Amino acid sequence: MKHARQSALLAKVGRASAGPWALVLSLVFTALTSATVIDRIAVSVGNRVITASDLDRQIRVAAFLDGVPPQFTAARKHATAEAMIEQKLIQLELTNSRYPLPDPAELVPAIDLFKKQHFQGDQQQYLSALAAAGIGEEDFKELLLWQRTLLLFIQVRFETGVQLSSEDVDQYFQNTVRPAAEAAHPGQPVSLEDYRDQIERTLTGQRADKEMDTWLRDVRSRTEIILHEEVLK
Repeated sequence: MKHARQSALLAKVGRASAGPWALVLSLVFTALTSATVIDRIAVSVGNRVITASDLDRQIRVAAFLDGVPPQFTAARKHATAEAMIEQKLIQLELTNSRYPLPDPAELVPAIDLFKKQHFQGDQQQYLSALAAAGIGEEDFKELLLWQRTLLLFIQVRFETGVQLSSEDVDQYFQNTVRPAAEAAHPGQPVSLEDYRDQIERTLTGQRADKEMDTWLRDVRSRTEIILHEEVLK
C-alpha cells in the first residue's frame, strides 16, 4: 500500500509538471524500490536481521570454500538460514559475555594453504576465482574467522566442562574402536592405550556437541525468530 500511494503521488506530480522533475522522481522511486527488493529481510532473529543479500553471500562463500558451484535452491537457502540463525544467537552470547576471540592474523596460514591447494599458490588465480564466485576476499576471510570463532566458543563454553570416566572410554573402545580396528587389521593386537587420546577427543567432542544443541534449543525458544518464506523460495 505504501508503494501504491507513492506511485500515485508520482503520477500526479508527473501530470502536473510534465517536466524533468517527473523523470527524476520516477528514477528515485525505482531505485528505492529496487534496493528494497535486493535487501529484503530473509530472517529476523530478535532485533537482528539476515537479509537476502546476506543469505546469497553466505551461500557463495561456503560454495567457494568447498570448491563447488553455489546452489540457490529453497533447500539450500533454508539450510543456510538455519546456520545463520545459530550464528546470530552465538554472536549475541559472545557480545554479552567475555569469551576469547581468535586473532584475525591466524587466518594467514590457513588462506595460504587454501591458495596452495586450490590455485598452486597463485594470488591472481585466487583473486580471479573470488571474483568469478561473486564474492570478495573479505567475505572469504569473514567466513574463516567465524569458523575459528565457533570452534573456540565450543571449546571454552562446552568442552571444558566435559567429564569422562574410565568406564566411558573403555566402553567406547570395546563397542566401537576394537571391532573396527580388528576388522581393518586382522590378527593384530588392539590396545586401548593406542587409542585412548583419540577416544577421549571423540567423546569430548560428541558430548560438547550435545550440550551445544541443548543450549541452542533453549536460547532459540527464548528468542523471536521469523523466517520470511517468500525470500527463501
